[in-house]
Amino acid sequence: MTQDHDGGNPRGLHFVTELANTVRADPEAGAADLQALLERHGGPPFRLTEADARELLGATAPLIGILALHDEDEAAEAINALLDHYPARPRLVRLPGRPWSMHTQAPPAAGLTHWLLSTSALALGLWLSERGTCAWGECAAPDCDRFFIDTGRRTPQRFCTPRCATRVRVAAHRAQRATG
Repeated sequence: MTQDHDGGNPRGLHFVTELANTVRADPEAGAADLQALLERHGGPPFRLTEADARELLGATAPLIGILALHDEDEAAEAINALLDHYPARPRLVRLPGRPWSMHTQAPPAAGLTHWLLSTSALALGLWLSERGTCAWGECAAPDCDRFFIDTGRRTPQRFCTPRCATRVRVAAHRAQRATG
């Protein structure tokens, strides 16, 4: 996964959250939707078939489980379990126009699931170890269950987008004015 060095795409984790959000919103997402998602995030040049799409949808479940965790010990245990089952072979890779970055290389016989889960587990593990906490979460806005990666440095992020945060603030303000 490519990495945006201004913090916009930490270790490819925006790919992981977008995949999880896509699968939660549409458990039957097809190959074309998932192919477009991979391409948006600079994923490997897989050409997904509908069978690949079903495999990818199924493989997303453990990632959704990790993104739903708030306890760093539980998250570390879940990430380690993925790394045990889908070992990551880290490699330094230099993509065109970018500095060296850490990627994983699946064994030659490994398929899409191995690539997804080893890459994601390594990225989540590195992010957890750098941040010291589960720097991800689920949006706190009512009627929104989207996951996000917390790239902030100060207070923990609570909302997936500024739009959700604004919607909650406006609703609270209106409720306060109505009772005040």
